[in-house]
Amino acid sequence: MKHVNDPYAAPVTRSVDDLANRLNSATVHLMRALRQDPAPSGLAAEHRSALGVIVFGGSISIGALARAEGVGAPAMTKTVDILERAGLVTRERDPADARVVKVRATRRAKQLVLRGRDQRVVRIGKALAAIGPTETARLAAAIGTLERLVSDLETAASRERAAAAPRRSSRNPRAAGGGRTASRG
Repeated sequence: MKHVNDPYAAPVTRSVDDLANRLNSATVHLMRALRQDPAPSGLAAEHRSALGVIVFGGSISIGALARAEGVGAPAMTKTVDILERAGLVTRERDPADARVVKVRATRRAKQLVLRGRDQRVVRIGKALAAIGPTETARLAAAIGTLERLVSDLETAASRERAAAAPRRSSRNPRAAGGGRTASRG
């Protein structure tokens, strides 16, 4: 694909690039607008994001949570420490593999995350009502495509992370991980 500023780019490529730029800008501004309300939890955005993964996804290992959030295990361990001190998550050993620590949301965490989601939905609903039925119908028609786009982007990112992950030697499976096994959470 030619770069968006390439004067010889085909018109179709330019329209796709323009749409990609506009969609990027719109999503950045949408998330910024939704973050304007102070977080009722007092948590930083990255901690709220990880907590949302735990609440909506269920019990999860720290390693899987780190991968879902696109950060390293040490950073996620710190995040889980913060969430645990706040009484929002508990840690438990995986009954199938005692080496794996899983994180589970507390009832308080679930209430907090759901309340935050409900507040955002109300704000979005008010904004949709203000733009009128024609524009709302256009958004409704496009939402399935947007959801597919998000899914495709997440799948591509997951594949890229997997491809970039260091390969472990079959002769010494602990060598590439600094003494840690891949199943540890």
